[in-house]
Amino acid sequence: IEAEALLGRRLPAIEIAGVGGRFETDAPFRFALTGAPMQAEVNGEALEWHATHSIKAGDVLTIRGATRGTYGYLTPAGGIASEAWLGSRAAHLAIGIGAALGAGEVLTLGDDPEPDAPGLRIAVEDRFAGGRLRLMPGPQTGLFDAALRERFFATVFRRSAQANRQGVRLEGGDAPFSSDTSGLASDFIAPGDVQMTGEGLPFVLMAECQTIGGYPRIGTVHPRDLPRLAQAPEGAELRFEAIDAAEADALWQSEAVLLKELKAKVARRIRDPREMRDLAAYRLIDGVVRGDEG
Repeated sequence: IEAEALLGRRLPAIEIAGVGGRFETDAPFRFALTGAPMQAEVNGEALEWHATHSIKAGDVLTIRGATRGTYGYLTPAGGIASEAWLGSRAAHLAIGIGAALGAGEVLTLGDDPEPDAPGLRIAVEDRFAGGRLRLMPGPQTGLFDAALRERFFATVFRRSAQANRQGVRLEGGDAPFSSDTSGLASDFIAPGDVQMTGEGLPFVLMAECQTIGGYPRIGTVHPRDLPRLAQAPEGAELRFEAIDAAEADALWQSEAVLLKELKAKVARRIRDPREMRDLAAYRLIDGVVRGDEG
């Protein structure tokens, strides 16, 4: 949605998980860099993250590892002309829709409706180092006794190495978080649900989670905080904070409202002339004078 605020429309993006990539182009195009800040450059010139940029045919865009967070996004302003599935161009790797990009793969981009648009930047909140996760009650919260819930909310967890788009495992606590739910039937589950695995450790379901599960759920992370969890790097500290249904409802915002708030944080990107290798290509002075005008 930050790329939408920068580029003016909802577009498919390339998700880059941690390690970056190298991209060559045979035509000029404009793009946005959002999500986890990564080291990016074009032909050796560093690029600002959380901003839009333009490159020319023959340029090489290099994106290196994340400096904070986990997932970065490269969004071409003309979109990506991939095959749509049920009206979407998104990949869902867990069920075989789309696939991860491989070396040498070629993507066709659509036409940019504003190829000469000025560079923009967007101010974003720091959600790339873990922190607080607000937890809503769920249908099985009451199956965990009060003492266990109190200990759960007092525990500082760490994001495990076991994490992907299906779910994130958390580690922490001096004893398992278990409940008397041995006979629990499988039930509908959704992103944000916090399941307690057989080890008694929380596993938070993410965008590509399954639809039915049998592990007990102590609650559900509020959608406003799921990006913070998704972007938490390995080892980042995370704590849960209990909120009730009324507080959860008060936090909810429609995408239209979120987009309006983000657009208010967009500003023109001013480049530093000292860092512009292509400075000579710009017309800095225009017009002719005699030199003796009064």
